[in-house]
Amino acid sequence: MTKLNVGTASIQGQILAWLHGTRFNHPNGLSNEKLEGRGTVDTTFFIETDLRPGKKMKLHFSTANGATFLPHQVAKSVPFSSDKLPEILNRFSVIDKSEEAKIIKSTIVTCETKCVDREGCLCATSLESLVDFSVSKLGKNVQVLSTQVPKETEKQEYRITGVQRINANKGVVCHKQNYVYAVFYCHEIHDAGTYMVPLVSSDGTKVNAIAACQTDAFVGNAFNVLKVKPGTLPICHFLDGDSLLWVPNLMYEERI
Repeated sequence: MTKLNVGTASIQGQILAWLHGTRFNHPNGLSNEKLEGRGTVDTTFFIETDLRPGKKMKLHFSTANGATFLPHQVAKSVPFSSDKLPEILNRFSVIDKSEEAKIIKSTIVTCETKCVDREGCLCATSLESLVDFSVSKLGKNVQVLSTQVPKETEKQEYRITGVQRINANKGVVCHKQNYVYAVFYCHEIHDAGTYMVPLVSSDGTKVNAIAACQTDAFVGNAFNVLKVKPGTLPICHFLDGDSLLWVPNLMYEERI
């Protein structure tokens, strides 16, 4: 998995390098596939005890879209709210009611809905706001981790070859959104299990994945599908190649 080192200026440069080094499928950042969702919940989410070597799962890992950050001052001047949608569409020459317009609206509404009255949440529209939010929650002595996906493949069977627990009981997860420029939905995680998990697929593809496990309701109907009551067993999911996990700069422990 990709590991980015500490220091605010260093982090900014390395995140930019990570963005430019990721395999992009959609140069303008908009993907109809992502508008439809990231896969069915029963194959995406699992119980924490499933994280063990030899365990097999059917998974699909996506790579990042091609959207890059706007300069901070430009991002501050560009509206990002549903009531300004006509202005946003006009600014980026997107036709109203087109598929691209639907994607833009969906992302804005998602950000507005998830972050309403929630302090530990932000949709970051610039590199500076992403770093500032994460550092404000965790301090400057942090590591930034991401899932390393060599190529995007169809959903297939993966086998876990190892599990390494990240010794941190708090963190910030940032998911890249489907938008015309880089936007990350970031939220705090508390009392969560986070892991580095190498996997190998049935066609030989190797993925070094980050897994995050929580007991709250952030995973929606995953609790119903897995028949687990919220607040009891941790529910986990693997981060895609376009997500970031921020954690305090701590050591890891091997789990067999």
